[in-house]
Amino acid sequence: MNRISEFLIGLLFGLGLILSGMTDPGKVQGFLDLAGVWDPSLAFVMGGAIAVGFFAYALARRRTTAVLGGAMHLPKATHIDRRLVLGSLTFGAGWGLAGFCPGPGVVSMAAGEPKALVFVLAMLAGMAVFELAERLGRPAAPATR
Repeated sequence: MNRISEFLIGLLFGLGLILSGMTDPGKVQGFLDLAGVWDPSLAFVMGGAIAVGFFAYALARRRTTAVLGGAMHLPKATHIDRRLVLGSLTFGAGWGLAGFCPGPGVVSMAAGEPKALVFVLAMLAGMAVFELAERLGRPAAPATR
């Protein structure tokens, strides 16, 4: 039953991305172009998402299990560090250049958009490079006897 619920929630999320215009790179880039011909329509999408997220997070903080019964895992970090800032800058630059972020990119790829396929492949390559760098940069765990 959980897989069906997960599928339906993902489908609803994907439909919301399509209806809101988040899967249209031109619309996204128009929203990000504050100095040019700015398209403010996605600000309403962002405002709605922030409002839903604010109340959902407040409710989730009072729960010990997720709605579907799994364990509740909420972020615990409260500080802004170099990794967060660099990751945010990288995400924003990629979003502005491509007009896609991960969710809309996957939805657009599934809809057959060739540019989205290139974006998703580049995103997966970036994730693989990050994982490799993390593994190489981490000291090996001491052997246990």
